[in-house]
Amino acid sequence: MPVEKHINFFELEKAAALPGCPLCRIIADRAQRYLNIMLFEHVGDRGFRALHRKAGGFCASHSRSLESYRDGLAVAILGRDILVDRLECFKKRKPWKPQGRCPLCEEQDDIEHEYLGFLVQVPDTCPDKDDAELKGIFLASDGLCAPHYERLQRGFKRVPSWLLEFQNRKYEELLRRTDVFIELSAYGRQDEFRKLDEKDQLVWKELAVNLRGGG
Repeated sequence: MPVEKHINFFELEKAAALPGCPLCRIIADRAQRYLNIMLFEHVGDRGFRALHRKAGGFCASHSRSLESYRDGLAVAILGRDILVDRLECFKKRKPWKPQGRCPLCEEQDDIEHEYLGFLVQVPDTCPDKDDAELKGIFLASDGLCAPHYERLQRGFKRVPSWLLEFQNRKYEELLRRTDVFIELSAYGRQDEFRKLDEKDQLVWKELAVNLRGGG
């Protein structure tokens, strides 16, 4: 089934033109918008409040963004629910055991699955021009980070060959450049190291970002 040029197409096009894993960038942008909407529009929603409370609030990573949020009242209302539960546990001297999962982590998983599913729709041969355009956009990007590539392989039984081949080449080339960096970092090879492109001199940063994902 050919892809359609809806919001996913244009978000992927924009993210693919920038450095790094395009899916990491999309998830970060969409997650921030989700958080803004939740705090601005739904903090009074009992269903969301219950979900947030059951999860014990947002995870440590997502909670950090609350410190810079402009609406202190929304943060205080949500935080009060969690403090009440924690205080009860403190008084009873029993461990605090939330039963749910960070709502924003859940949202990120949904976004991730949505976009990976969008990519695997693109066949190896693309008679449809929108398919061909999306394929070209992705092939011109930095590709998926290692965590997202693994989730692609685990989450979908059928992944088009063009996507697997592109990702495997990406990591084979990253391994080759890493080996060169390590080899030329040896004592006495400073002159050879200085001849490397700046990107190859900093390949260790690229490696670290690709392995952890998230940006």
